Amino acid sequence: MKTIHPDTWKQDLPAFREKTAAFYAGELDKAAYKGFSGLYGSYAQKGGRANMLRLRMTAGRVTPEKLAFTAEAIRQHKVPRVHFTTCQTIQLHDLDGKTAGDIMEAALGAGIVTMGGGGDYPRNVMCSPLSGTEKDEYFDVLPWAEAAGEYLMNFIKAEKMPRKLKVGFSSSPKNVTHATYRDLGFAARSDGKFDVYSAGGLGNNPRFGVKVAEAVEPGKILYYIKAMWLTFRAYGNYENRGRARTRYMQDACGGPEGYRKAYLEKLEEVFAGREDLDLDLHPAALEKSGDGSAVSGPRVLEQRQPGLYTVVWHPIGGQPAPAALCAVSDAMAKMPGAEMRLSPDETAYLVNLNGAETRIMLDLTHEGAQTLFETSVSCIGGTVCQVGMRDSQGLLAACVAAVREAGLPDGALPQIHISGCPSSCGTHQTGALGFRGASKLVDGQPKSAFTLFVGGDGRQGSETMGRELGVILEERIPAFLVEVGKAASEKGFALWRETEPDALEAIAAGYLA
Repeated sequence: MKTIHPDTWKQDLPAFREKTAAFYAGELDKAAYKGFSGLYGSYAQKGGRANMLRLRMTAGRVTPEKLAFTAEAIRQHKVPRVHFTTCQTIQLHDLDGKTAGDIMEAALGAGIVTMGGGGDYPRNVMCSPLSGTEKDEYFDVLPWAEAAGEYLMNFIKAEKMPRKLKVGFSSSPKNVTHATYRDLGFAARSDGKFDVYSAGGLGNNPRFGVKVAEAVEPGKILYYIKAMWLTFRAYGNYENRGRARTRYMQDACGGPEGYRKAYLEKLEEVFAGREDLDLDLHPAALEKSGDGSAVSGPRVLEQRQPGLYTVVWHPIGGQPAPAALCAVSDAMAKMPGAEMRLSPDETAYLVNLNGAETRIMLDLTHEGAQTLFETSVSCIGGTVCQVGMRDSQGLLAACVAAVREAGLPDGALPQIHISGCPSSCGTHQTGALGFRGASKLVDGQPKSAFTLFVGGDGRQGSETMGRELGVILEERIPAFLVEVGKAASEKGFALWRETEPDALEAIAAGYLA
């Protein structure tokens, strides 16, 4: 497999600096700059006075070295805002143009590539965050996800790519990475092989993926990735940006079965070619044992490795305090074998900790979410994102405050999913409760609102798109959630929905605008 050394991308950086300087000088409009800067994993924030920078963390794995670089960049440049994204990357916000370029270049020395982090390119390859540590997973898919990430960097400048190409690996039916409805997904099986899904995705015209292959040997995954690219070249609508996503190929090919046939034809071409894409990988053995002490608690997970633990850290809205992230990095540098894993629900897992290390990390991350509801997912929101309609982070903060004030018990409300616009970065369509940015006319004036979705489910075998109920004014959503939580508090939200299936809709009817 051909791999690209991170330093190779340095030759592209002068162009970024030049165009960014032109943008801030008013010589380049925001649309032209957005079309250019996405290649570099950077966009101008709303208002055009600052940049964000997306640090790829392949498979959501943040090694101590990569975390140390991130912490040093935060300190050196006084980065005020950090976001764990739903694609398992780390975004640095509120940067000036020069700082964005400086961090981008320095990151290459730490093995962190930002290229292709936005725009019409393969995005960060996703992986079940606890792969290799979780007791009930089918097998450790991390090595295969990392190999896929390296291979896909070869397609950063390939022609006729979809507007995004998202690839995910799941190690169990929990389907944390939404492998069954990504552009290309590899779902682990109990026999140590993968089922492969293709042409799925959320947002406008959402589609669950088509199962294009079963019982695929892990060593063959790169053939399936190349076939994905060739299928889009043949059937993708790359001339219309609104439809330049792989999920539209299901319609172009006459439905799921027609797409499956088209994909398998391209796969046959790849296997018939001369390119050797076989992989021979093995999970690295973790040479670490416990220290003899036991730890338990709501944010502690026992790993399959005896005596080792994982600490669950979910900063509200996926936005850790920069100082807290730096403190975690400093502590981790003294913990052999420990590392951080990012999850698509904006949780960070601190893995491979002995008992004493677990207690240290619990203390450093104590200001994160304390309940299931507080682990709710939100995109960065319309105050920062150029295309965002609504302040999803502001809504989440208001809801958390209202629920805390109401004293609702843990489990009374589910993890909710908030997207500021139809792009579904907050995965609102597959949450038990989802909200998507909207607008509502009140007395002839537009008011901030969100469309409510209910009943979504992302688990493999239970995949369901949430049903759209209607629009709620943003200012009324916290009260709506408190009323739902009070109604469900005795049974817990899941059982309440099961035993009183019409109760949620009845409450919502009083809030819909």
